Formats: sequence, C-alpha cells, structure tokens
Amino acid sequence: MLMDRAYADIKTRFTAWELCFHAVVPPKTNTVDKWEYDKELYKKRNEIERFFRRLKAFRAIFTRYDKLDSIFSVSVLFASIVIVLRCVNTP
Repeated sequence: MLMDRAYADIKTRFTAWELCFHAVVPPKTNTVDKWEYDKELYKKRNEIERFFRRLKAFRAIFTRYDKLDSIFSVSVLFASIVIVLRCVNTP
C-alpha cells in the first residue's frame, strides 16, 4: 500500500498491517522512531498521482458528467488509452 507521508502515523500503518497490506511510506521528519521503507517502490506513488492528474484533465471525468457507472468506466478507460498513447508517442 503506497501512502503519502501525511498518513505516516502508527495507527494508519497498523491498520494497513491488520488488513494484510505492507505500508510503504517514509517517516515524517519529526518522527522519533524511524523505520525502513522501500524507496524505489515509494517513487512509483508519484507516477500514480501524475496519472490521476492527467486523467482529471478530461472534463467529463473530472465533473463526473456521465451518470451511469458503465458509461463512466468506459470514459475512464478511453481517457487512459489516450494518456498512454500520448506518453508513448512523446519523444
């Protein structure tokens, strides 16, 4: 489970552990008990956040223009394909 540093408290990490997730989050700078985390995996969180930012650039998705879940999911799928094709064709 990739989490932002804002969710790096003990209760949130323990809840993730109870749900059988491994929390990948760096400790806050003011934390006394520092813990180890996978830095390379944590960098992937940024890629995911950038993808959702690009996805929200599509107005129909950002405003949830489609009322039916099936149509909305197709819109998200179409926008995802467009985003991937744009990234592949970028030099």
